[in-house]
Amino acid sequence: MRFAFKTAPQHTTWDAMLEVWRAADDIEIFESGWTFDHFYPIRGDTDGPCLEGWMTLAALAQATTRVRMGTLVTGIHYRHPAVLANMAATLDIVSGGRLELGIGAGWNEQESGAYGIELGTPRERSDRFEEACEVITGLLSQETTSFKGAYFQLTDARCEPKPVQKPHPPICVGGSGEKRTLRTAARFAQHWNFVGGTPEQFTRARDVLHQHCADIGRDPAEILLSSHVPFNGDPAQTAAIAAGLGEVGLQLAIVTLSPPHTAAVLEPIADALRGIG
Repeated sequence: MRFAFKTAPQHTTWDAMLEVWRAADDIEIFESGWTFDHFYPIRGDTDGPCLEGWMTLAALAQATTRVRMGTLVTGIHYRHPAVLANMAATLDIVSGGRLELGIGAGWNEQESGAYGIELGTPRERSDRFEEACEVITGLLSQETTSFKGAYFQLTDARCEPKPVQKPHPPICVGGSGEKRTLRTAARFAQHWNFVGGTPEQFTRARDVLHQHCADIGRDPAEILLSSHVPFNGDPAQTAAIAAGLGEVGLQLAIVTLSPPHTAAVLEPIADALRGIG
């Protein structure tokens, strides 16, 4: 099993996140670090502070040299996919090819409504997400991209320079919607993220993903399987949760660090994880 960490930039400070990432960059067992893409906190007081995930990630790219990085996951309705593709290409370049492109259909009604950003019905979100995946993969890997959909239209569109990673940074699709999200993951993802839950819930979602892969003739082994794994102060408990998911096929455990963020928790967590790695 492989391991990563996540510092959602809610109810925290830049200095605290920076301390964690710099320390984690020197702890080899953590292969990647993740933020999220929200403008309001999604845990605790939603009126509290929340740093923007992509700007934070770009700064962390300059403060680290080894760990891969991404957002779990970018709400596709917040940014036009052509804008997001250019952001992703640039961040992959400035990070030296370390970007993991986490994307999802979006779900947060509170912040979407407050900002006047249309979220849409579940069906509309799924349709828009699938179109966005086509737009993004095209722009990141082709010289020009033309696309005509219900939500997005491109005509001989360019995205230059291209990212370091070819054909594009690995796409991580987050979510467990059985009919649409997992089908989209089967089509486009190199990495699927389970938001978290029991081994039984993970197994069901994984099996649905693999069936969608079979339906389109794709090898499911091409898709990395990850899950959020909570850290609530007890490294042994976190390791036990990861181990339980590992027994049913989890490949990457992403340990979620709750605020206040401190680098002091990293070595104890790493020691516990080494026991099951």
